[in-house]
Amino acid sequence: MMTLFYVVLGTLFGFILSRSGAADYDYIQGMFLFEEFQLYGIIGTAVALTAPGLWLLKRYGKTLTGKPLVVERKAGHRGNVYGGILFGIGWSITGMCPGPVLVNVGEGKLYALAALAGVLAGAALFGCSYRVLTRPFRLPPLAVGTGEG
Repeated sequence: MMTLFYVVLGTLFGFILSRSGAADYDYIQGMFLFEEFQLYGIIGTAVALTAPGLWLLKRYGKTLTGKPLVVERKAGHRGNVYGGILFGIGWSITGMCPGPVLVNVGEGKLYALAALAGVLAGAALFGCSYRVLTRPFRLPPLAVGTGEG
């Protein structure tokens, strides 16, 4: 039941990305060149709506079992900076971050398959080299568990 909910939620999110232009290569390139400002408004609106929503969830949220919802603050480290730079470079070059990659694939844009291959290859490379990168980037130890948080 929850899987269907997540599929519907993801589909709705993809539809909104598509219709708003947030997955359009030309809009994204225009944003990075400071020629288009529509995406800055979309991002700003998302932050303005999400910040109070997260605050309310942290303050009053409950899990499905009725326990208080706990959102732990993640520690900052050098890897955040380098990862953010790498993410921004990839976003700028391809005009897509992971969500819009899937939206563009769903819209039938062939070039998005190359971006999807890059996302998957990059994630696999990072996963395979995590232990080697832990020390120079001061990454936290990898926690292996059930995937439930």
